[in-house]
This record gives sequence, C-alpha cells and structure tokens, in this order.
Amino acid sequence: MDTPLLNGAAVAEGGDYVPVKGLKETGKVVWIETVRIWKIALPIIFNIWCQYGVNSVTSIFVGHLGDVELSAVSLINSVIGTFAFGFMLGMGSATETLCGQAFGAGQVNMLGVYMQRSWVILFVTSILLLPIYIFAAPILKILGQQKDIADLAGSFSILVIPQFLSLPFNFPTQKFLQAQSKVNVIAWIGLGALIVHIGMLWLLIYVLDLGLTGAAIAFDVTSWGITVGQLIYVVGWCKDGWNGLSWLALKDIWAFVRLSLASAIMLCLEVWYMMSVIVLAGHLDNAVIAVDSLSICMNFNGWEGMIFIGVNAAISVRVSNELGLGHPRAAKYSVYVTVFQSLLIGIVFMVVILVTRDYFAIIFTNSKPLHEAVSKLGGLLAVTMVLNSVQPVISGVAVGGGWQALVAYINLGCYYLLGLPLGFLLGYKANLGVEGLWGGMMCGIVLQTLLLLFILYKTNWKKEVEQTTERMRIWGGQDIEVDKIVAST
Repeated sequence: MDTPLLNGAAVAEGGDYVPVKGLKETGKVVWIETVRIWKIALPIIFNIWCQYGVNSVTSIFVGHLGDVELSAVSLINSVIGTFAFGFMLGMGSATETLCGQAFGAGQVNMLGVYMQRSWVILFVTSILLLPIYIFAAPILKILGQQKDIADLAGSFSILVIPQFLSLPFNFPTQKFLQAQSKVNVIAWIGLGALIVHIGMLWLLIYVLDLGLTGAAIAFDVTSWGITVGQLIYVVGWCKDGWNGLSWLALKDIWAFVRLSLASAIMLCLEVWYMMSVIVLAGHLDNAVIAVDSLSICMNFNGWEGMIFIGVNAAISVRVSNELGLGHPRAAKYSVYVTVFQSLLIGIVFMVVILVTRDYFAIIFTNSKPLHEAVSKLGGLLAVTMVLNSVQPVISGVAVGGGWQALVAYINLGCYYLLGLPLGFLLGYKANLGVEGLWGGMMCGIVLQTLLLLFILYKTNWKKEVEQTTERMRIWGGQDIEVDKIVAST
C-alpha cells in the first residue's frame, strides 16, 4: 500500500516516506499524518467521551444525593473500579498490538483468533479479580477510608459486578475493530449507550427513588449494551477478520498470556499511580472534602485524558499497522507529528483550567468549602493537563510497537520509587495536604515522560520492523522472509 502523494511532492518510496528535507516537505508530511491520525482518533475519542460520560453523569446524579454518596461512588470508580479496570484494559492491550501488526502484515484472518484468545484470558482474569469487588468495604477500611463511606461503597461495589463482567468481551472486541480502523461504529454505539444511560439514571434515581441501587443498575445495563452492540457488529459485518469460533484461540495461549501480563503491568502502574492519590487523600484531615475535591479535579482531568486515550489508540493503530507493512519512516513520522500536536492541545486545556479554576466545581456540588478546595487545586490540575497530553501518546506507541515490558520498568521506577514517596513526604511530613500529594506525584510523571521521549528519539525504526515481522511469522504461523521486507525499507 503506497503512501499517497500530496500536491506532487515525492513523499513515498516503496510505500514508505523518503527522508524529509526542508520545511515544505515537512509541512506536507505533517498534513498527511494529521489527516490519518485524526481520522482514526476522532471517532475513538467521541466513543471514549461517551463511555467516560457514563461515569461522569453518574457522579453528577449521585453528587446531588449527598457528599457521602459521592465519596462512596468516587472510591469505587477511582480505587476498586480503576484497579480492576486498569488491569483488564492492560491485559486487552496485547490484542491491540497483535491485531494491529497482523492487519498491517495482511494476516487479517488472524484478528478473530487473537480476539477470542483475549476473551478467554480476560474472562479468567475477571473471575480472579472478583474478590476485590466482593470485599470492597473491608479493603477500603484497611486502606484507611472512613467506615460510613467504605460500607456504602462496598454495597455499591457488589451491585456493579455485572458491569465488570462485561469487560472481558468489551475490550478485545474494541481492539479488534480499532486495528482495522473500523471506529465509526464504536462511536455510534457509545453515543447510544450514553443517551440511554442518562435516561435510566433519571428514571431509576429520581422517578423510582432507588438511589445508589438505581445508579448501579444503569451501569450494568449500559456496559452490557455496549458489549453486545460491538459483538453483533463483529459477527454480522466483519467477515474478513471474523471466521467464527476457533480452537486456534487456545493455541500458544501461554505466550499470549505473557504479552498480556506485560501490557497489564505497564498500564496498571500508570492507572494505579493516580488511584493512589485518592487513597492517600482519604487519610488526611477532613477526608470527605479532600477526596471529593480531588475526585472533581480528576474528573475534569479525565475528560481531557479521554482525548489522549483516543489519540493513544490511534497512534497505536498507526504504528502497529506501519510496522506490519514494513514502513519504519511512516511509523516514526506519525509518532513525531502526534506528540507535537498533543502537546499543543494540552497547553490549550491548561489555559482553560487556569481561567475557570474558581467556577468549574459548581457542576458537581453546591458546597462552598468544596468549591474553595477545588480552586486551590486548579494550578496543579492545569499542569497535569499538559503532562497527560503527551504521556498517553507515548504509551500508545509502546503498545503499537510491543514495548510494554520496557515501559513497565520505567513506570515502576518513576512512579513508585520517586513520585509516590515524594508525594507522601510533601503531603504528610511537610503538611501540604492534597497539594503536596499531587505535586510530588507529578514529579514522577515528569521524569517518566522525559525518559520515554528520549527512548522515542533513540528508537531504530528499521529494527522495530524486523522484530514485528518475526513476531508475525511466529504468531501467524507463516514463513515471512524478514530480509526481503527490511531491504525494501
């Protein structure tokens, strides 16, 4: 597949870019890659916004029931749910790597096998993680949360177990569709689910007066609705990648498990890092205000983060597809363009937060003390917006290239050997409270981002093509001549 020419510019050679020289050629490559990335990213972002909107709208409805109810749901979403969700999403990222590279290499028939293999692995994983939901209340108490909040959160956790059990089928199916750039259908399903979810929340909480039980039922129905919708589309409209259930899904499953675990560890070290801020805040004086103010800020940070999770998925698709095709320069240029544009978007969000820091909490609460607490965190939220615009993009490159194990080691060192201890010292020993916790942990994100940027700069993309081709030869069961593909680059 040749890269298209733009206005007669010689930007293609054997399907890959020629080396870019001069501003004019750079501008043309930037335009081509911008169109390619955002054509994939925008529907994914829209879908993620819809799915994240399910959580945010639920928090808005529950927040008007009371501060304790909001804290309970926030703890489940930010601690228990994030712990399990992050691990499951990470396990599913192996499907993203392999499906993307297989699609680029022309092994479309293997996509359905990889998806089914991931279903099996993630379902077993979900069963192993169920005790976290069942024993959420005692776990939260052990972590130091207030008894009344922990008990209410534990009751809510039991009720949302059906929602959690939809994830083993949701994540791999979504990665299957993303690898083929079939992202518009994902966006439409997400929009429909959000609209239905808002209606169910209004009916169950306000009309039927079911409180948190109504919110949990809405969660369960919405999540399974999204999953079933995606499965119907795969079976009915993806004939190339889906050839029915296959025993091949159980072949080489342990090797797939190892890649899945590396993916899960990489992502979970990131997700759990921010989750730990909520846990540590629960130990501060006036824990309800501390947890609620931080949760509101994280909610807004999450809305921006959804954009870059979408870009994360898009750059993962671009990198994995181009590596599968044997196009090292296309992969490299796509990464550079996406990182630069994401940084600019992050700066825009930083400015918006700084301008509105005294007002945006009113969406979630009428409490004046909570408004003041959120306003104090506005500066940290603004800086976090910038950092979180770049970091997810680089993680997407790691998934697309299969670098999950390397990034996991970097995350472990930056987050848990530097950021978390520093946040603890500033928050508790220096008596800086939530600002100290968050500020210290941001230092870990800064170091991690700088290290990953350096790795990107030093990456040998031709070597990445060799490794991808070998991976496809082994996983796809085909004898592909690596030298021929590398020579063409």
